[in-house]
Amino acid sequence: MGDHKEQSLRVGAAVRRRRRALDLTLAVVAERSGLSVPFLSQVENDRARPSRSSLEKVADALRTTAVELLAAADPACSVDVVRADGTELAPEPRVRSLVRGHHQMHASEFTGDHDAGREFQYRNDQLMYVADGAVEIEAEGRAYRLGRGDTLYLTGGVRHRWRATVPDTRVVVVAVAEHIEAVRDRPGR
Repeated sequence: MGDHKEQSLRVGAAVRRRRRALDLTLAVVAERSGLSVPFLSQVENDRARPSRSSLEKVADALRTTAVELLAAADPACSVDVVRADGTELAPEPRVRSLVRGHHQMHASEFTGDHDAGREFQYRNDQLMYVADGAVEIEAEGRAYRLGRGDTLYLTGGVRHRWRATVPDTRVVVVAVAEHIEAVRDRPGR
């Protein structure tokens, strides 16, 4: 397998397929997106790689999302295995991405302690699953204690923070889309 990050940035064929499916010219997409025809032509021919912002403009002009264009960019990577690193649980905190590339789902595994002063807010829905250990989660002004095998579902926009309450805790966090913001603890909390 190649470098998925490199492959996912090559969206030219997906952009061209989508544009043609909508029966649009490059000029129309340029007008809708605010980008130039020459740049869009270079993107479609994989001679230029759009920034995330430019890709979102192109996606809006094509009535789709950047995530959909990225997913359509490399259909050969529709199945991807992310293997465990084979090491025992590390004593220090670590984060492992469970999904590579740009997809509609973001998933990470947190092992060990976690920065309890860090507050998260996901634009879309999120699921937290405690694989081992226990955590305390603060959301909507309430504290929730979860143990091994428990899950917590949060709808998009809910600010929350969490911390491990026992050593060697493993938490799997799954969220729709990749629009995730981490916010430092606010004064007075």
